[in-house]
Order: sequence, then C-alpha cells, then structure tokens
Amino acid sequence: MTESIAAPLEWARKWLATPKKQYMNGQWIDGNSKEQWSVKDPSNGDLLCHFNMADSDQVEQMAQQAHQTHDEQVWAKSNRDSRAKLLRDIATLIRSNVEKLAVLESLANGKLYSESLEGDIPTCADIFDYYAGWVDKFYGETCPVEEGYLNYTTKEPVGVCGLIAPWNFPLYQASLKIAPALAMGNTVIIKPSEYTPLTAIYLMELIDQELSVPKGVINLLLTGGQAANQLTLSHHVHKISFTGSTGVGQKIVQNSGISNLKSATLELGGKSPCIFFEDTPNLDSAIDRAFDVMFSHKGEKCSEPTRFLIHESIYDYVLNALIEKANGVKCGNPFAADAQQGPQCNEMQFNKIMSYIEIGKQEAELVAGGYADTEGDNAKGFYIRPTIFSNVSPSCRIAQEEIFGPILCCTPFATTEEAVTMANDTAFGLAAGIYTSNVSRAHKVAEQIDAGMLFINRYGCYGLSSPFGGFKQSGWGKEMAIHSLSSYTKSKSVWVYYGDQ
Repeated sequence: MTESIAAPLEWARKWLATPKKQYMNGQWIDGNSKEQWSVKDPSNGDLLCHFNMADSDQVEQMAQQAHQTHDEQVWAKSNRDSRAKLLRDIATLIRSNVEKLAVLESLANGKLYSESLEGDIPTCADIFDYYAGWVDKFYGETCPVEEGYLNYTTKEPVGVCGLIAPWNFPLYQASLKIAPALAMGNTVIIKPSEYTPLTAIYLMELIDQELSVPKGVINLLLTGGQAANQLTLSHHVHKISFTGSTGVGQKIVQNSGISNLKSATLELGGKSPCIFFEDTPNLDSAIDRAFDVMFSHKGEKCSEPTRFLIHESIYDYVLNALIEKANGVKCGNPFAADAQQGPQCNEMQFNKIMSYIEIGKQEAELVAGGYADTEGDNAKGFYIRPTIFSNVSPSCRIAQEEIFGPILCCTPFATTEEAVTMANDTAFGLAAGIYTSNVSRAHKVAEQIDAGMLFINRYGCYGLSSPFGGFKQSGWGKEMAIHSLSSYTKSKSVWVYYGDQ
C-alpha cells in the first residue's frame, strides 16, 4: 500500500464510523425499518458500516414528498442556467473528492483502487458536465401540418424518477441516471444497491453541505428487498431507470402495469460474444484487449465478452495465449500495488459464480482457473481465479446464462454463418465484438448480429455521446447521449388554429 492510498483510507475509516441515513426533502433521517443492513468489505468480510433500511411506508413517504416537490415545479420551472450550474458544481465536487470516492467505491465493491480512481469516478464528473451542456439544447419542434394550423411540441419533465443503481458500477451508473434526470427538470429518488451505497451517501453529503438545491429535488433511499419494490409500485413515481438483472427488470415491468404505467429504462443482462476471424489484425493485441475487457472489474460487467468465438485455424493459438494470461493474474486486496483482480462484490455473487464453475466442469473442458483464490492474505475474501472453459457448446448453461463473474467460454467455429448463428443464440443482445481485416465482412456481420452495440477490431468502446443499451432481454431504451433524454421527458403536441373562424 502506497502513502497516496493510506491517507484516503484513513479518512474513509473515520467517515465510515459516522451515522448513515436516508436523505428526504432536504433532511437526513433514520430508516424506520427494524432491519439493520451491514455493508461489508469483500476482501476480508470486515464490517464497513451499518444503517437502518427504509421500510415500504417510508419509501412511499419519500415518493409522495418528491411528487409534491415536482407538483410545486420548484425545479421543473427553474432557470436552465441554474440547472446547468448545479450539474457542473456536482462535477466539481466529484473531481475535488475523487480519491475519497474511489476509496469508498473499492472498499464496498472490491474492484481495484486503480479501476475506481482512474476510470469510474472521474467519468462520473464527466457525465454531469456532459449533461449540463444539454440543458438548453433538448427541446421541441414545429411540425409541418396543413395550412391554417400551427403545430409545435414541447418537452416537459416526466416527474418523479426512481433511479436504481447496481453494485458493480455504483456511482458511475447512478450518475448516468441522476444527471440527465436533473438536466430535464425532474425530481429524483436515488436508490443505490445496499451492498455498495457508500459513494452515493458521501456524494449526497457533499451536495447537501456545499450546494444549494431546492428541498425534495434530490432524495437518497437506502433500502432493499420488498421495500425497494415499493419504489416501482408507487403511483407517485412516474419513471424507473434500473440497471441490474433481467429477472428484476421483468418484475419492474410487471409492477408498472399494475400501478400507474410508469415508464422504464432497463439496462439488463448480457452474454456478449467476441468473434475472432482467421484474419484478425494484430492478433496478440486483440487477445490482450479482449482478455482485459473480459476480466477487468472481476468480470462483474453486463457488457463484457463472456463468449469468445474463435476461428478453428487460430483456436489453439488464441486459447493458449488466454490460458497463459489467466494463470498470470494476481488476485489480491484492491489497494495492493501488485493486485490485478479484486474480490467479487459479495458472498451471494461469489457463491453463484462458484456454482457455475461446477456446472461448467460437467459441460465443457476447464483449462484455467476454476477455483477460489483464498490462500494467505486472501483467506477471508471472495476471490475467484480467472476461469476459462474450452470447447463450450452453445447449448451449455455456461454459454447461455449470465454468470457475472470471471468465467470465459471459448468455442471454435468454421464458417462466418456458424459464428453469426452462435453469436445470436442467446436470450440476450447487449454487445458483440468482431475482429477481422475484411471490412466488408465486418459490416455484414455487424448487420446480422442482434445486439445493441457492436465493436469492430477493438472490444469495449464507450463514449458519452454514443448510446448504451441492448436488444432482447438485455433491456429497454438507451443510456448516455441524447438518447437518454427522451426517457426523462414527455412530449406534448400543441395545435393552434389561425384560419377563418
């Protein structure tokens, strides 16, 4: 551990000892559930902090209060410059506290400190700056209608937005929801995962202490289970933005139907393929990139390439290179300078991944990893070796079901048609990668693959000006770019008759 990490870690230990509460209508309040939740360090099982969850009644109370704030239009009718300024001020707060936020993120999630410090947290600031720029640039239009009429549309805030962030990219995913929702004039209820609420709590503390925000515009909900379900059932919530499992996403759709038909943006699961054709350019670099994207963040990413489809002529070479890389990875404490992979986020996820490894051993050939890395300093943590299965049939469970961990399935193919068929042979359609020197084939295969994002010759390209989202059971709608703004607004058509009376 370096001195640069020691200081924010020491700060974090002191901060974790302070009470953790809900934030509603501009005030910090205790959760009124009898259930006390403990946030634990996945690297060793130590208690980080605890808090009382909100129960269903308190969730509904927060929804009603947010609804009242929205009806009063204290934010919806606010000056657009003031909205943009708030978003930029939040970006500044994040940048001014990047080390503290990065430490809290890695403590609760288990991802490497470098992954939080160099990637996740700085990008959160960029998100708020990006959407600050959209505040006065997303608006209605005039429509070409028959003579004697003027028709125009307006963009209005959708209302109260329930923003449910996952545990794998806690503050990053929360920021992708908060920023566009506020930019369009909505009031928000942020619900981080109970496993990783630390960065959301601290950012809310900073906003409360440093910035002037009308009461009730930003609310923080700490809860889970059935109480969290109330957020999606409440008639006082008009939109849900959720990132997480497909099963929960389906439940949110059901809840929308039996409540007020609230709209939903759902960023769900994936089982993304990465196709290596025989003419893959810079093959060694392609292997390095695809491996890094697959196993970074402990494999707990929805868009990671969990299925490598490799042309039979290069299959052995690629597989051997992957095995060598996997065997060389050092699992360790997220704050250790030599660690290359941290622990899985929580015990439930650790057990799920280990169960899939056992399933995989019955279905395919295990060629790397396949066991928990819990020796020495890792003894009390949820560490799992990077695991690779070879000759995986497309029908195998490990090839069909989202595992959300460091497990890679490798399958050979002979023809382009076979590769496309295997790539599409899942219930998911989030992302896909294509490596080839043949530009015509690249475009043709990209057109044929049923996924929301295609990466040609470099897997995992993301930018705030490009939409993020998938097809099929990978979700509804898009995040990032202009595409997310429509989901945080409602369009109104206004007709004016100026012809003869």
